[in-house]
Amino acid sequence: MAETAAHAGAYGEGPYFNPETVKPGPAGWLTTTNHKRIGVMYLSLIATFFSVAVILGLLMRIELMYPGQQIMSAKVFNAMFTLHGVIQIFLVVIPGIPTIFGNFSLPTLIGANDMAFPKLNLFTFYLFVAGAALAIGSCFTGGGAPDTGWTFYVPFSLKTAVNVPLATFAVFVLGMSSILTGVNIVSTVHTLRAPGMDFGKMPLSVWGLYSTAWVQILATPIIGITMLLIVVERIFGIGVFDPTKGGDPLLYQHLFWIYSHPAVYIMILPAMGIMSDLFPVFSRKNIFGYKMIAFSSLAIASVGSLVWGHHMYVNGQSDTAGIIFSLLTFLVAVPSAIKVVNWLATMYKGSIRVEAPFLYALSFVWLFTIGGLTGMFLGGLSTDVPLHDTYFVVGHFHYIIFGGTGFGIFAALYYWFPKLTGRMYEKRFAIVAWLTTFVGFNVFYFPYFVMGWQGMPRRYFDFPAKFTELQVVSSIGSYIMVIGIAMIIGNLLRGAKKGEKAPDNPWQGATLDWSLPSPAPLENWDVPPTVTRGPYEFNHSEDDK
Repeated sequence: MAETAAHAGAYGEGPYFNPETVKPGPAGWLTTTNHKRIGVMYLSLIATFFSVAVILGLLMRIELMYPGQQIMSAKVFNAMFTLHGVIQIFLVVIPGIPTIFGNFSLPTLIGANDMAFPKLNLFTFYLFVAGAALAIGSCFTGGGAPDTGWTFYVPFSLKTAVNVPLATFAVFVLGMSSILTGVNIVSTVHTLRAPGMDFGKMPLSVWGLYSTAWVQILATPIIGITMLLIVVERIFGIGVFDPTKGGDPLLYQHLFWIYSHPAVYIMILPAMGIMSDLFPVFSRKNIFGYKMIAFSSLAIASVGSLVWGHHMYVNGQSDTAGIIFSLLTFLVAVPSAIKVVNWLATMYKGSIRVEAPFLYALSFVWLFTIGGLTGMFLGGLSTDVPLHDTYFVVGHFHYIIFGGTGFGIFAALYYWFPKLTGRMYEKRFAIVAWLTTFVGFNVFYFPYFVMGWQGMPRRYFDFPAKFTELQVVSSIGSYIMVIGIAMIIGNLLRGAKKGEKAPDNPWQGATLDWSLPSPAPLENWDVPPTVTRGPYEFNHSEDDK
């Protein structure tokens, strides 16, 4: 892709984590403005939060395996599913790819040495840390952990005795971090692309991050203001949302979903971009329909910001509004389908290499397609009414968010692992871990669709005996999936410590990041690379090496 790709930095040759190239010890990390080090710090924190949320989810599945109380009370269960949702949404999935791989890989993908605003980048990390600390603090102060669910729906969040104000203020702080991250990504893409790299030569993972960043910038302020209004209403007793004081609880729903549905695309669009990089690499072909995939990212980001009302079909909104929101919901499926078709077309007559990142990419397509098709049931006016607030919604949501974004993050970790660590993981064990996780996921969540179709409501501490068999199957699936996740984490940690030394370009990728050594150097290029061809024009002579 590049005519020149020198990789000596201002600190000389050496990996980004080498203590000789920066301040030694923790201070060298905590005060760094290097994009790769900040990305790794995000990865460490987010992986920790993800592990905690997985444990909370496992405890909930133990409780829900049989009717009646098993290991916790209803009050503890309500707090636990709230914490599980808050951690997974606000501390893992939304920040995940933009903060980890947006930091670590974006500059190397476009031929830059760092993000546009390195100091702002570090500041956003500390905002993220502060928001996380406030969220954790809400569990142990002011009456205990929130029990409202991650949506903080009013009027319950205004009346409950637990520490909702601190939790919602934490979301506000995390939102500020997300906005500034988006500003940095947009600025980096516009100002720091390598010579010769116009928008038509950017890797599609960059398009995914770029489209996501605009959603972060434009939609996140709405949730920030909404969370502050809850804090103000709780402290000062004003009546913005409280109907007993002249407020409107439906206003809260509109404000919340005006952000939170676009937030789904903050979660999934970067993963789609990464998939668009993986399919050509492991098919040894140029991507099919580059322009359509790039434009579909922008279409999803824009149209997806207009469909929030499909969460509110049963709240009494007009039929006209419902029809419009339903139409827009079906329209936003079109660019998503374009991506799936183009990924499959890319594989057609390709020279497929079955590696762990590619298996997660295939899983992404399968799981995201199931999530998308079941979303059509929820986007339709008539079918949503009996399915609203049932397990069907939970199954759809997890197929999109975990089956999509979660498997996308796993794919990205395996793909860029050589650049992160300079080592390789155990490939056979990685495939076993993938299979265990994939099977466990489907056994875990597919019964949710059946239970939801049969009327099982979501967020209930207990359930009728008729659902016992499906709940048992789902719980068994959760145990299998958690074993698979533990295998993934264990394999990656072992690879980082004891794995074989990685080649500079183990996948024979054609994007600029693979022109750097493994592990990635502290500074990327002395001389900016000059881009002369597209990001997926492979040198097939490399395949036999």
